[in-house]
Amino acid sequence: MEAITERCCGLDVHQATVVACLLTGRADEKPRRQVRSFSTVTKGLLELSEWLHAEGCTHVAMESTGVYWKPIYSILEDDFDLTVGNARHIRNVPGRKTDVKDSEWIADLLRHGLIAKSFVPPRPIRMLRDLVRYRRKLVQSRTSERNRLLKLLETCGIKLSTFASNVFGVSGMAMLHALVQDDATPAEMAELARGRLRDKIPDLALALDGRLEDAHRFLLGKQLQRLEQVDADITELDARIAQQLAPHQALVERVKTVPGVDRVNAASIIAEIGIDMSVFRSQQAISSWAGVCPGNHESAGKRQRGTKRLGNVHVTTALVEAAQGAIRKKGSYYGDKFHRLKARRGYKRALMAIAHKILTAIYNMLRTASDFRELGAAYLDRAQPKRVAKSLVKRLESLGFDVQISERAA
Repeated sequence: MEAITERCCGLDVHQATVVACLLTGRADEKPRRQVRSFSTVTKGLLELSEWLHAEGCTHVAMESTGVYWKPIYSILEDDFDLTVGNARHIRNVPGRKTDVKDSEWIADLLRHGLIAKSFVPPRPIRMLRDLVRYRRKLVQSRTSERNRLLKLLETCGIKLSTFASNVFGVSGMAMLHALVQDDATPAEMAELARGRLRDKIPDLALALDGRLEDAHRFLLGKQLQRLEQVDADITELDARIAQQLAPHQALVERVKTVPGVDRVNAASIIAEIGIDMSVFRSQQAISSWAGVCPGNHESAGKRQRGTKRLGNVHVTTALVEAAQGAIRKKGSYYGDKFHRLKARRGYKRALMAIAHKILTAIYNMLRTASDFRELGAAYLDRAQPKRVAKSLVKRLESLGFDVQISERAA
């Protein structure tokens, strides 16, 4: 194989140390090899950067090992051409396994251009990504805390969730706080209902008449405190995310025009795929990276069933949530396509296919700076009129009708 890089370095990254193998020399000659170890504290990483500068290194590669590669990337990204490779793709051949051998193998692959670059967004997008991912974790923890609270209420015989569709709305929270304070009767607590829930006041009075002990009341108070704190943290995070997205507000509004994509989903998708679509070769490449397209499994010229690709789980989750909203929109192309696929492939595959289409639409919108265009529910019928007519005729004949059709004059 022909070498294409004259001065490159391979890094074997660990939590406490990083082993660097530097290869220098002309492409047609055997390179000179230098191996050094550095600490992963900031001082050690700066020493690594200075050493690479002194040796004239231009390219650096490393595996995406957990989160340990991130501080190294942050320090080296402004001065070197960095490659973060998938560990599965650059696994060493069987044999001796040492840190030095691993760094030499990575450097040798980099010298010959055999490591594909993983997508690492620029620093502002990475900061946005951290905020959005943490917000999702807070929402998940809030959901877990709500489930624990509902379980506690059921334990005490309080059936509030039976009559209130949203226990954690304004009315429900007022009743929960009244339960903690223990200074009102069930009938008085039922009077705290607002809006349409007031029609269920007699039922609510019965539902709130449970056996709430002091220990239960203590736990309920702590759970309500946790929920209020998480809500406050999410509100603060939303403000910070909006501030981080302010330079790209026009792109956010454009992405929100896609059916099923709201403010939170738009922020999640942009935080994961970025705003520069030139880093992806094509819409097929970004679909494969996101993990929303089928895998390829072909043997002996026959196409076998391929499972879904492994990809970015965060963007996949956001796209599936958007797809669940898009299929509910009446008269939309996504809804019609979903129901057609669901009949043949099932709910989950059809939903993933819609998520794939949403990502493709967003990719092209960001790449070409164009707006979303709704095709409509009748688009597939208009695209293949003869096929639709043949299918309808076949259905009528299966019901016992003789059918003759002719094309209408223009």
